[in-house]
Amino acid sequence: MAGSGIMAALLGGCCVHLLLCPVHLTTVPEREKDPQFWHDAASDFLSRRQAQTQSRATAKNIILFIGDGMGLSTVTASRILRGQLAGGLGEEYSLNMDSFPYSGLVKTYCTDVQVPDSACTATAFLCGVKTNKFLAGLSAQAVHDQCNTTKGNEVTSILRWATDAGKSVGLVTTTRVQHATPAASYGHVVTRWWYADSSMSAEARQQGCTDLAYQLVHNIPDIQVIMGGGRMYMTPEGTPDPQYPNITQYSGKRLDSLNLIDKWRELKKDKNATYVCNVTDLRQVDPQNTDYLLGLFAPKDMSFDVLRDPDVEPSLPDMVETAVKILKKNPEGFFLLVEAGRIDHGHHKSQAKLALHDTISLDEALGRTARLTNEEETLTVLTADHGHTLSLGGYTERGTDIFGFAPVVSDTDQLPYTSLLYGNGPGFSIHNNSRTNPKAHNTSATGYVQQSAVPLASETHTGEDVAVYARGPWAHLLTGTNDNTYIAHVMAHAACLGPRAGRCDSPGNAAPACPAFTLSFPLTTLLSLLIRLSV
Repeated sequence: MAGSGIMAALLGGCCVHLLLCPVHLTTVPEREKDPQFWHDAASDFLSRRQAQTQSRATAKNIILFIGDGMGLSTVTASRILRGQLAGGLGEEYSLNMDSFPYSGLVKTYCTDVQVPDSACTATAFLCGVKTNKFLAGLSAQAVHDQCNTTKGNEVTSILRWATDAGKSVGLVTTTRVQHATPAASYGHVVTRWWYADSSMSAEARQQGCTDLAYQLVHNIPDIQVIMGGGRMYMTPEGTPDPQYPNITQYSGKRLDSLNLIDKWRELKKDKNATYVCNVTDLRQVDPQNTDYLLGLFAPKDMSFDVLRDPDVEPSLPDMVETAVKILKKNPEGFFLLVEAGRIDHGHHKSQAKLALHDTISLDEALGRTARLTNEEETLTVLTADHGHTLSLGGYTERGTDIFGFAPVVSDTDQLPYTSLLYGNGPGFSIHNNSRTNPKAHNTSATGYVQQSAVPLASETHTGEDVAVYARGPWAHLLTGTNDNTYIAHVMAHAACLGPRAGRCDSPGNAAPACPAFTLSFPLTTLLSLLIRLSV
């Protein structure tokens, strides 16, 4: 077989390095073979970079995009996939995020862990404070799962700061709206999984702690837009789901008999408020005549984008577009949190295809907001809360299918392997005392589980730095390597919110005065020169 011949050649010493041994030639664009192409490309990039300006205007609007679990390998693989879907080789493609003028790296550790969870990281980039794993909206003085450590340790988020400044605010996620990332914007819990009161211990309920669904409706009543999943945590136990009434596991979960959807309506009874639970209803929402929107499109998390039924659930770009159109009516501006939360879930399943398509959907949402907002007055930030163990390797050739194979088989077990692999997860498989041959499967199929080195039921997060991208006022502050807490403070600084509200009132906020002109020679000499020039 061809693979055996290649291996024999490698082991026989024909090549000292795999990079020197192409198995076959990929069709490289002719223009790329000309050195002038690369000089011209660099010149164009240099011109655009030199034309960049560092805006110090006060941001009217802020949009924070979070790709949950979107590490650098996810960005790269998604870029290649998007390019290949467009008919190209893939590597040369540019995502919307690639056009952001400023970027940097972000540290993701939490106070007590090297490798974080999404609750402590969300608290960092939304509240500007590091905390312990599994805590949301609390300082590190609180203790996981101990309700009595909540009071006095609450920290507020930029969503609250924006509300206090008179801005409209919203949150959009593809997970349940009670999930870790959105939870840190409005909630304060010692356990991130307190989605409903039934998720809490009897002791916690008796001590007066409340669940995240309850806090979503009551903590910050003026959240103008809420969209995502999580219907079943809002209704009394046993309440049939409107979309799946015959599936009992999707029925309401609340023990306190509260219907929080009805409560939300009651709190907005004198306002232009609309509740929707499917894409058809969302399409009929008129943003110009809607001031408050609650959209709960799934009992739990929304579907992965590649599995989404477009007749039932809206896409992330569609939700974001509606949110921006509603929020931008406020002359004081707005803050919007957008999370592509199921990137993370796809990785936990070691199903890279799910994660990459959700990343592409997030990138499309970025493009939508660029068309709907003015960069001169809108700071847009994109980052991730953490990475995953996904890797892209194997010396693959240019244009290789992103779900395809390395060009040579393993020199240890003589089996092929895909270029996308996980460090750990459910993809570990042994057959006849050897690794399973991945060519026995369609590795491009939805549902294919990439192989992993260590067997785990659920693949894990990683602790490496993630990227941050920014454009708009004060975006230049998000370069270099920074802590994730810094993101909240840059956003607050840009819009004069919360702990940075005083910036707009300080003399240092004004444009610098022109330097004074001082004469270095007598005035009579200057007058003499002017007279001579006028003659």
